[in-house]
Amino acid sequence: MSAPRAVEVPDSLAASYAKAFGEPGTAWIAALPALAARLLDRWELRRDGEAGAGEASLVLPVLRKDGTGAVLRLQLPREETTAALIGLRTWDGEGMVRLLDHDPGSDAMLLERLNGSRTLTSIEDDDEAMSILAQLLGRLVAVPAPPGLRSLGDIAAGMLEQVPRAVTALADPAERRLLRGWASAVAEQAGEPGDRMLHWDLHYDNVLAAEREPWLAIDPEPLAGDPGFDLWPALDSRWDDVVAKGDPSRVLRRRFDLLTEVLDLDRARAAGWTLGRLLQNSLWDVEDGETALAPSSIAIAESLPNR
Repeated sequence: MSAPRAVEVPDSLAASYAKAFGEPGTAWIAALPALAARLLDRWELRRDGEAGAGEASLVLPVLRKDGTGAVLRLQLPREETTAALIGLRTWDGEGMVRLLDHDPGSDAMLLERLNGSRTLTSIEDDDEAMSILAQLLGRLVAVPAPPGLRSLGDIAAGMLEQVPRAVTALADPAERRLLRGWASAVAEQAGEPGDRMLHWDLHYDNVLAAEREPWLAIDPEPLAGDPGFDLWPALDSRWDDVVAKGDPSRVLRRRFDLLTEVLDLDRARAAGWTLGRLLQNSLWDVEDGETALAPSSIAIAESLPNR
């Protein structure tokens, strides 16, 4: 019998880890093929396709001992990985990809196999795609957040502390006023941050076709908070197509209406927490050296109902 072929780490993943984590990231990438080989052997898995990668993980399609398909996901252990494991165990496959096994030493996950080549972006009708996403999101945020997750209250407090310095980095006075306004919306609602388990990144590319259900969510970054804080990734989905249609405000208003109706959210609070998400993204951009707000963030803010 020929020896199992070695796992090759995509260059994009190696570059992402070097940029994000420096020397520890580079060292983890160097040890990744050996880690993958050990787990394939321990869980009696056979490779079943080429490796894939996101910004933070290596994904290997595999076959289990009984012949069923699965996915081996390997990522550097960190706070986000711990949160994902809490979420996957709590949701237990309800609207979400199912966790089949977990290696505590490396935080590697064995996950249910979904159809990675078919996401919600494959559905041309935006109302249909957004309705599917909204139904999934409604199921996910219906679950109370368990202990161990970061709180939106803590995140909101941290954001508000960063605003004065971030404002000075923006070149346009009008954009400085916008950022202050988004911060005011967060300050108004920070006392009631919510207690639902949020996905934090549910957009069209994080919903895959499946067998046990037509569609399931993947790649959660769970957080305890108000569901209104979970709307931005959906609103921002397939942004280039939204712009190409020539009337972004109409599409965004329609998406917001669908999301808040299906999730039964107070529209004013949902709009306020969406501004909070725009604030968070903008603070990250400023930290990365940007001196202007993202055009998509401005467009989304302008499309939200008056509070």
